[in-house]
Amino acid sequence: MAFSNSRNDNDNGKADDDVSKQATAEASETTPLLAASPVATTADPNVASAVTESEPHHPLLPKPEDKPLPKLQIFLLCYARLIEPIAFFSIFPYINQMVQENGQLEEVDVGFYGGLIESLFSLTQMIVMLFWGRAADRWGRKPVLVSSLVGVAISVSLFGLARSIWQMIVLRCLAGIFAGTVVTIRTMIAEHSTPRTQARSFSWFAFSGNIGLFVGPLIGGALADPAHQYPWAFGGVPFFEQYPYALSSIVVGCIGATAAITSALFIEETLKRNTKPATNGANSNDTEAEAGAPKPPSTSPLDLLKAPGVGAVLYNYGHAMLLGFAYTAIVPVFWYTSPKLGGFGFTPLQISMFMGLVGISQALWLLLIFPPLQHRLGTNGVLRACGIAYPFFMGVQAFLNWLLYKDTHATDLIFWIAAPILVALGSGVSMAFTAVQLALNDVSPSPATLGTLNALALTITSGLRAFCPVLFASLFAVSVKEQLLSGYLVWLILTIIAGGFTVSTRFMPAASEKDYDRGLAGAEQEGEDDD
Repeated sequence: MAFSNSRNDNDNGKADDDVSKQATAEASETTPLLAASPVATTADPNVASAVTESEPHHPLLPKPEDKPLPKLQIFLLCYARLIEPIAFFSIFPYINQMVQENGQLEEVDVGFYGGLIESLFSLTQMIVMLFWGRAADRWGRKPVLVSSLVGVAISVSLFGLARSIWQMIVLRCLAGIFAGTVVTIRTMIAEHSTPRTQARSFSWFAFSGNIGLFVGPLIGGALADPAHQYPWAFGGVPFFEQYPYALSSIVVGCIGATAAITSALFIEETLKRNTKPATNGANSNDTEAEAGAPKPPSTSPLDLLKAPGVGAVLYNYGHAMLLGFAYTAIVPVFWYTSPKLGGFGFTPLQISMFMGLVGISQALWLLLIFPPLQHRLGTNGVLRACGIAYPFFMGVQAFLNWLLYKDTHATDLIFWIAAPILVALGSGVSMAFTAVQLALNDVSPSPATLGTLNALALTITSGLRAFCPVLFASLFAVSVKEQLLSGYLVWLILTIIAGGFTVSTRFMPAASEKDYDRGLAGAEQEGEDDD
């Protein structure tokens, strides 16, 4: 669904003509308008600098084209998006048992090797992410996407055939190497979107990631060791008795293969190349930039970090992901731990029900609330709202435990009324993850660097995803074991970190402000008044 402004769309006043004439030399009609940054729609860096200096808060830019969202392309890209979280999370239900069997390990050693293999996927992603981003900027989005999906499908399929720990490590790293899908899909969705439709498209992008997070463990747990789980169907089959985890990994690989095939056949290339020949006549000026302009030089990651606003957005991106990964690492063991030690004391069924509530709540916030809220408040406005809510969301966990710790009929009743409501409302902070992605698109210096910029962001994400689970789960364990601040030390630390996010969102660059659109409208109105 695209938001539109009928007055702006039908405005043929002098201001639009002046703005269009000014933009003719800098951008062609096919130039993606992904950002509210002046550099993003200006090919000449000198012109971009001049525009930035003359209007630092509301630069005078051509009005973004409000094209409809290509729903089929977004759907196919979201389907491809499922593969990475499914591949990452599908091994979680059986990885510890597989490690113990393949390595003949003592039970006390299983956790180390299981955690190591889980983390290697993200660690390898962190190392290769920039390569994939720059490859997508250089050779095209579609080749990188298809080749990555093929690589993931093959490596994940082979993982269940591993018979030793070193084979598991090699295959897990191989799957991480072919992790170019995420950075490429983010970039392609951004290039299919306009500033008015990107909130809707990235809501579906985030929703598909949540679906993958849910489906991955379900496939892994349901299909692991089928000879013992389903003896009526797989009992006595030598292959599944010798390779008890092959079925799960092969099914995940087949899902990846279907995504590779649909991407190769139906997904369109979004990287625009300046290949149009020069023409004579009335429209020669319109194609001059495309025909004769040299290919812009490649931008290094260091230069990209120095671009205006990029550093601030990347910091907030990392801060938001840190909070998300920390909470995700702590909450399963927090819900399991008894109230006397600082948890909720949930049964596995209760944990599953609350996880389902979180998933449903996040989906509703992303699909129904985020797009109109972003349209009303702007990307930075949503981020600041999430920044204000985050410390309360973290701090309320200790209060909920206190209710159960008192163990009275009144406090238990209050808990079971308040906890589901607070979990559902608190899931709204997940909008920060989508909002910060939109801010990343807005601050990109040019469409040609969007792949590299997304790769930088996902390098940060991969590093945090590799280290946060171990760090914060260990912090929770120490907090509970030693009863530091009655077991609440970890929530105090997370509340302080969340308070830092509240502060950092106040320093987001103006490119994602809601005022930006009003600034354009004001410039157009001034042109009409002068006429």
